[in-house]
Amino acid sequence: MSNPHWTDRPEGGGHFAIWLIRSIALYGGRPFARLFLYPITLYFYLRRRPEREASRAFLSRVLGRPARTLDVMRHIHRFAGVILDRVFLLARDDARQFQLEIHGLDLLLDTYRQGRGMLLLGSHVGSFEILRVLARERPEVKLKVVLDKSQTPAITELLHALNPAIGGSVIDASEGGTAIVLGIKEAVEQGAVVALLGDRARPQEPTRQATFLGESAPLPVAPYLIASVLDTPVLLCFGLYRGGNRYSLHFEHFAERIEIPRNERNVRLDAWLARYAARLEHHARLDPYNWFNFYDFWHSDRIEPVVAAGEPRRA
Repeated sequence: MSNPHWTDRPEGGGHFAIWLIRSIALYGGRPFARLFLYPITLYFYLRRRPEREASRAFLSRVLGRPARTLDVMRHIHRFAGVILDRVFLLARDDARQFQLEIHGLDLLLDTYRQGRGMLLLGSHVGSFEILRVLARERPEVKLKVVLDKSQTPAITELLHALNPAIGGSVIDASEGGTAIVLGIKEAVEQGAVVALLGDRARPQEPTRQATFLGESAPLPVAPYLIASVLDTPVLLCFGLYRGGNRYSLHFEHFAERIEIPRNERNVRLDAWLARYAARLEHHARLDPYNWFNFYDFWHSDRIEPVVAAGEPRRA
């Protein structure tokens, strides 16, 4: 079976669907908008077979039993709900309706006050957008997010329509490797927190294998190489949706500095990747329905690797 890259999957919905969801959410409110998650869940369960099978394969692995139809539909519903919440997280004043429990905030602030800047390494577990609430509540924290604008133009258009100021906080990953590194370097030198995702590789991006849920999976090495070049602290971040209007945001220490000598490159990279994969697995097990990599994460050829419908492809 051919094994195309996850970016080969089309963006789900399109401009009209995104506009419709935005309008329903902003004018009808969150409780009313969430009613539409049920037909949306059913639609994607019936029409998006690769995502459905990817969900079933992941849940069967993490739950330790064959995933049932209701498990998969719950998974899709959770993802759709988090996507919907982006509207409220970015719209002016609407973020106040969420209960945000933050763990490790002192760790982040203590590191930030050193004035060195830092990398914040996240994943497609839960909501990465919840970070923007932190930036709003703590305006002294300069936050930059690495985002590939070209992969999901409808979602990108929605984000900018909701909050035009968001453009200034984005480092566009579609501009290429050198531009990304220079953008991150400039932000870090200005003392900013630069957030990027470490569980997916973009096309042609180097990866190495790490054990995740008992099997080897490819993970990108770029975040660790960038951190070693910039000599900057690295923290981990996981924003889990806890149901209702509740989110929990977790910050964890990862490395004061990452050193990767040329003659030990592969050994050091493997060690950092293993450490990241262990924390990724920990949070994925905390709530498996927050796992939003809807493709064959292990490239096992059991199913066709795909990207989740409507998922923003981030670096």
